[in-house]
Amino acid sequence: MLDKFAIFILTHGRPDNMKTVQSLKKSNYTGKTYFIIDDEDESANQYRANFGAENVIQFSKKEASKITDIGDSLQSLRKVTFARNMSQKIAKDMGLDYMLQLDDDYTTFCHRYVEDGKIKSKTIHNFDKIVEAMIQFMKDSGATTIAMSQGGDHIGGIDGSIDKGILRKAMNSFMMDMNKPINFLGRINEDVNAYVVSGALGDLFFTVMNLQPTQVQTQKSKGGLTEIYLDSGTYVKSFYTVMMAPSCVSVKTMGQTNRRFHHSIKWDNAVPKIVSSRYRNQKVIS
Repeated sequence: MLDKFAIFILTHGRPDNMKTVQSLKKSNYTGKTYFIIDDEDESANQYRANFGAENVIQFSKKEASKITDIGDSLQSLRKVTFARNMSQKIAKDMGLDYMLQLDDDYTTFCHRYVEDGKIKSKTIHNFDKIVEAMIQFMKDSGATTIAMSQGGDHIGGIDGSIDKGILRKAMNSFMMDMNKPINFLGRINEDVNAYVVSGALGDLFFTVMNLQPTQVQTQKSKGGLTEIYLDSGTYVKSFYTVMMAPSCVSVKTMGQTNRRFHHSIKWDNAVPKIVSSRYRNQKVIS
């Protein structure tokens, strides 16, 4: 599967602070890796110097804006949504069958598992096999994409979500089939926007709970989307998804000490679901 597969790292302004690359090396990934940057990145030459010009792909934000619904009338082109959409076009044009879309600030990739009544973690040391397993699961399930879990998905310990195995959402990391493109939309919260809007149409977005990248905390690392979050905060971020799907999304406060606004999805109103067989009408209609 690795012959027609590559990892695409979406990045901006961080050529000398590429944590994801080191984490992939630590997890013994041996496949191809490309760095997707935009034409407004002033550090483009440094990316090429650090990682090789053949591995750095630069796209036009103006061209990307033609295929992307950002959900507002602001003039700024500062958003990762462009890179998420354009990287899929780039991968398709390269002849790839699958790609794993990653951010640039993962400090480790780990297994999450339950032992002695607690959720534990250990570093992944066979990332190639993880890639193959994710692709196979995506093929077997018919999913549009498979994502790895985030730290917040494990809040609540073993009484939280890990016992469910998968969640019907996908954020931050995306294993993709190039024949099933994802329409990312909205200036920010583009991953949530995608799985809510596309999920309402029946597309399957899954998060695998026993895999997790550890990520630098939002607003703590320079570059990337940090400036956007500092400018507008999570209230505006969350309201992009309310705007996309007001029938099933609202905002609420979350956190213990430093409370903040966050999107809240009413899943009964959000996506089609399989009805239990106990409600099936057993009568044969002739």
